Parts: sequence; C-alpha cells; structure tokens
Amino acid sequence: MSRRLRFRPDGTFTIVQFTDLHWKNGESADQRTKALMERVLAEERPDLIVFTGDVIESLHCRDPYQSFRDAVSLAESSGIPWAATFGNHDCEGEVTRKRLMEVQLEHSGSIAQAGPADVAGVGNFVELVAGRNGETAAALYFIDSGDYSKLPSVPGYGWIERSQIDWFEAQARLLRIDNGDRPVPSLAFFHIPLPEYRDLWNERVCYGHRYERVQAPKLNSGMFAAMVRSEAMMGTFCGHDHINDYSGKLHGIRLCYGRATGYHTYGRWLYQRGARVIRLKQGDEGKTDFDSWLRLANGKKISKPCKHSPNRFSRG
Repeated sequence: MSRRLRFRPDGTFTIVQFTDLHWKNGESADQRTKALMERVLAEERPDLIVFTGDVIESLHCRDPYQSFRDAVSLAESSGIPWAATFGNHDCEGEVTRKRLMEVQLEHSGSIAQAGPADVAGVGNFVELVAGRNGETAAALYFIDSGDYSKLPSVPGYGWIERSQIDWFEAQARLLRIDNGDRPVPSLAFFHIPLPEYRDLWNERVCYGHRYERVQAPKLNSGMFAAMVRSEAMMGTFCGHDHINDYSGKLHGIRLCYGRATGYHTYGRWLYQRGARVIRLKQGDEGKTDFDSWLRLANGKKISKPCKHSPNRFSRG
C-alpha cells in the first residue's frame, strides 16, 4: 500500500471516473471522446482520474497498445494522477492484461500497480489518501473484475475471484489494525457490475437511469458480502452497461454506475456521454464521506438525478 494522494486543505479530494471509452485508432469518434474528457477535467479539476475498464476495444485497434497510450494521453499530460482498471474489451485477441499493465506503468502519472502475482487478474491494488494532518483518511481499491466466464456451465461475464476477495479482506483488516481497530473509509473501482447492482434496482430506491438490463456475472462470488463485512466500504463504481447511470444504497454501501464516456460504442438517443465525479469530504472530526454527481458532454452537472422506486414492471 502506498499513500501518494492527499486531501486538499479544504478537506476535499475529487475523483473523475471515465468509463467505457472504447478507443480505437484515433478516429473522429475518439476525438469527440477526448474533447469530452478535456471539458470535464477543466470544469472539475480533480485530484485523481480513474478509468473503469474498456479503455480500448482491442479487437478493432490496429495497435492496441498504442491505442491505450493514446486513450490515456490526456490524463498523462494533465499532470493529474490516474489509474485504469481493465474491462472485458481491453484484452481480447492476443492482447494480454500483463502487457497492457506494463504499458500503463510506462506513464509517470499512473498510480496503478500490477498487484500480487498469486491473486487472480491484473491490477488489484489499494491506494491510500492522506488526510489534512497526514493520517490515512481513505482507501481506494482497484479490482480486476475479469472478462468472460471460463466455466462452460456458467455463460456470460466473469466475476471477481476468491483469491481477490481474500486479498481485499486482508488489506481491509491490515488497514483497520493500523487505524486503531477502526475501519478506513473506502471506495472500490472495477468494470463489471456486481450482481447486487441488480438487487439494488429491484429492491431499493435508486437515483438515475437503467436503460439496459444489468449485465452482471451469473455467478455471485461473494465480493459484496466481503465489502459489507469489512464495515469500511462507502461506495463502489463500475461501468460496462453504457446506458445505466443509477446509484443507490444497499446494506450501507452506495453502488454507483459511471456515465459512459466514449463515442465509439453504443449509446441511446438523447442520452449524453459524460463522466461521474466523486468528491470525498473529510469532516472536522476526521470522518470521511462522499458526494457524487454526473458531468455531461454539454457541461451540464446532474446532482439531483431522477428517482426510481422499485416495482414489478422495472425489474432488471
């Protein structure tokens, strides 16, 4: 664990989440994606940029590794620390997660880590955020949610594996011990939504849109349960489903979709691309919490999205 990030003197720490860029070869759609990111960064001036997967669509890139460099070039040139988790389209064909992580680590602005070799996936790491007095005020977990199921009996997308859950529990436990047996307020970033995102929409009041069914894995490996047991997790952030952007609280954890950023992939008529913004706040007594809103391509800020109440006609 490292602690290279720090709250501002006013007690805030701002993160911009870009997701599902699906960058290809720098075509006009990619340039629109870059212009959107430029606008969001200019308006929000974050302390950290996070890409939550499908940064590139590797099967349609002439040189996927160069496409990745191009996709993150704005983040690198901004001077703002950044990191990217991998999605199901980043490493298709002959593109490997190991090599794509090596490309990510070529950049001086990236805070990413490859993660332990004995843990499933690539890019499982935790970054600490120092408070105004130098203490550990928050922990940010970055998790590789995989791509596709490897079991013939389970169709669909992959899931967070047992070794990753064990790793998360160990990290949360160590942080708690170091923090005087108090859980460290935490956020988690990954690409594919957990199955509980579907439960949230079906069972709880949410805020935002669900224009497509939740494409979570068919197998529930228990990651959410581990997060609840840790008593540390405040919120999780994913992408993957391009026209979902809702958030809501389930068992004390706020589950959030990002807002799809890329123009080189499917969307919905009149549903603008954008980004999610997360602002951590450290109170006078050291308690950490967060607010979140959407920033759209046209510059509009959505801080009060529409309310959804569960009903039998909208189950996902």
